[in-house]
Parts: sequence; structure tokens; C-alpha cells
Amino acid sequence: MKTLVLKNKSTGMTIGYRIECADTSLSRLVGLLGRKGLAAGGGLWIRPSSGIHTFGMRFTIDAVGLDAKLRVVNLWPNLRPYRISSISSTVRSVLELAAGEISARLIEVGQFFEDPQQQHRCTSRPPQQNERV
Repeated sequence: MKTLVLKNKSTGMTIGYRIECADTSLSRLVGLLGRKGLAAGGGLWIRPSSGIHTFGMRFTIDAVGLDAKLRVVNLWPNLRPYRISSISSTVRSVLELAAGEISARLIEVGQFFEDPQQQHRCTSRPPQQNERV
């Protein structure tokens, strides 16, 4: 699975340096299932997604809902196993982090994350004509 560094453009703080991209049907389906936890600095960015569930998971996570412009629009701190987040029409992707990372990384609604396409492509589709890589 592809990994990237994700930064908070609003604060300059690094959100994670081992963020995995779940951008295919299979990787979104599997998600974090079968894992025992997420280390600080790690995470899973699910694109596209408007909400998540934690059925079958063995650990609590923090989740961040991002709109199409990578603006934080929803926060789900300490989402325990066997729960469902709210579904939002404004959420286009969800970033799953280790529990406690929302507060540790000072993530707040309204902040913007850097576009990872500027460093690595977090999508499996080929670049479109006239699109920067």
C-alpha cells in the first residue's frame, strides 16, 4: 500500500509520516481489519469515503473527515470498536489515526491539510491530461 507524509497546512504540524492510502475497493474494504493497533505517526487515509465503521476492529481510533479541499469538517475522537461514524455529504475522505492523535496533533474543524498530490499521489488512477503529477 502506498504511504505518504501528511501535514496540517493551517498549523504546519505533521499529522503522520506513515499514512497509508486506501484508494482501491479492496484496500477500503479491508481498512484496518486484522491489525492490533496503529502507531503514532501512522494512519489510513480512505478515499473516497463519507463515513466509517469500526466493526471487526480490535482497537479505538480517531477519525478525521475531510472535504474535497482537504478542510477538516468532522472529527470523531476515540471511536471504539463496533461503532459507526455519522455520514456526511460534505466528507469526501476519512483519515483514521491512533486514538488520541486528534488532540495530540491539535486537529480542529476548519483547518486545511496539505494536498499530498504535491508529494505523492494517493490515488491509483493515472494522471489526467493537463494534470500535474
